[in-house]
Amino acid sequence: MLGQYGDWGAYAASPGGSKVCFALAKPKTTKIEPAGRKRDPSYIFVSTRPADNVKNEVSVIIGYPFKTSSDATAEVGAVKFAMYTQNDGAWIKNVAEEARMVDAMRKGADLTVKGTSGRGTASTDQYSLKGLAQALEKIEQECK
Repeated sequence: MLGQYGDWGAYAASPGGSKVCFALAKPKTTKIEPAGRKRDPSYIFVSTRPADNVKNEVSVIIGYPFKTSSDATAEVGAVKFAMYTQNDGAWIKNVAEEARMVDAMRKGADLTVKGTSGRGTASTDQYSLKGLAQALEKIEQECK
């Protein structure tokens, strides 16, 4: 762990020798319909992998297998971003929008992720964006 900034943690790891840096947050609030369905913890990541030429990739681990070929959505303020899903993960559909999404996240107060599980459970997770900008600065320094 490189540091905790508001609601975001900054981390670095070197799996298989390639350095990876990421900022991570847990949702502040979670809503599930129907209520009472079980699910694993969910997280949002912003990752940088210099060896793969990846910078500020946004991804979500939702805590259940997504419904096959369903999309998730991420909203920052009034701006919506479509995310494609695979197993329990989601990534921004249009990679060209990633920089715009990260910029919106840096400036925004919170981000909401909505998805549907394979069993038809709908989830809404709200993440605070407090501290994200500082966490991203830290991982940029660490993973140049």
